[in-house]
Amino acid sequence: MFKPTASPKKMLGAAALLATSAFMLTACVSNAPAESAPTTGAPAAAAAAGSNAEEGKKVTIGFSVPAADHGFMAAMTDLAVETAKEYPDVELKVAEGTNDVSVQISQVETMINDKVDAIVLLPFDGAALTQVAQKAMDAGIPVINVDREFSTAQSSRVTVLGDNYGVGVSAGDFICKELDGKKDAKIGEIPGIDSLPLTQDRSRGFKDALKKCGLEVSNRVPAEFTVESGEKAASNLLQAAPQLDAIWNHDDDQGVGVLAAIKAADRDEFFMVGNGGSANMMREIQSGDSVVKATTVYPAYQAADGVRVARLVAQDKALGDLLDIEIPREIVLYAAVVTKENVEKYLPTAFES
Repeated sequence: MFKPTASPKKMLGAAALLATSAFMLTACVSNAPAESAPTTGAPAAAAAAGSNAEEGKKVTIGFSVPAADHGFMAAMTDLAVETAKEYPDVELKVAEGTNDVSVQISQVETMINDKVDAIVLLPFDGAALTQVAQKAMDAGIPVINVDREFSTAQSSRVTVLGDNYGVGVSAGDFICKELDGKKDAKIGEIPGIDSLPLTQDRSRGFKDALKKCGLEVSNRVPAEFTVESGEKAASNLLQAAPQLDAIWNHDDDQGVGVLAAIKAADRDEFFMVGNGGSANMMREIQSGDSVVKATTVYPAYQAADGVRVARLVAQDKALGDLLDIEIPREIVLYAAVVTKENVEKYLPTAFES
């Protein structure tokens, strides 16, 4: 169950501050005072959009995500619900979380029939939900695609993502730096669900980063984003590799099981890097006596950001600090690395596994 280390409102505020370089955009950003801004052209158009915090027309947003069967997904749902409560002009219709693709498709079809103003959709399987998302778009209902991408960009109005390739690069760069030129280092990797494009992107980023310092993955065993699968995958990895220098685990929730397997095997000759940004992994880092030395941030507030974006799209508003009078097509959140040196900064935004 999701238990934020700070209140959801405070957590979201901190999360917003942490999203440095969050938008992979080419548009200019202006934070100049209104009196110094030009009164014609694009800046005037952006100013005309008004304050996004001001109450606007009432909008109904449909919300569907996979089952909250681990901390990250529970955080996704809880933060989205809390965010919607901040806006009196938003009614959030939350479908029950499900890992059944056919059920999730049915949920979206119901939202289409109900003529909601926008849909925030984190698909269990992006490819499988692409067609129904396109159906919503064709019906004039903007879809905000969160986390797991559809097969085509046209099936959503906006995509809000963690930086999957980026977390792989960040993890690989950290490992390269820590190993400091050790060319014969043995690197283990425990990905999540291997069939998902996001997992493939993470592994590709990791491989590319390691290549820059002359390293490569020597042992790789996939898990399924759960504690149980993490423990099983880690046990198999440790049995196959009697000596390791570092492990990158793709998901902090499954990392709970990974750590259990490491403890059971009584192994500590390596260090581990996680991914996700869970509070328990940050506390491991904070302790200074764990094999966990870092974790990369894959924000659990993506769906909450999706709700905010859906509200703006449905109300025909833009992002206040951009000159563009439309919401961007894609928002990619930054893949920061949390270490003992900066963990205090990131802990308030963390979720409990």
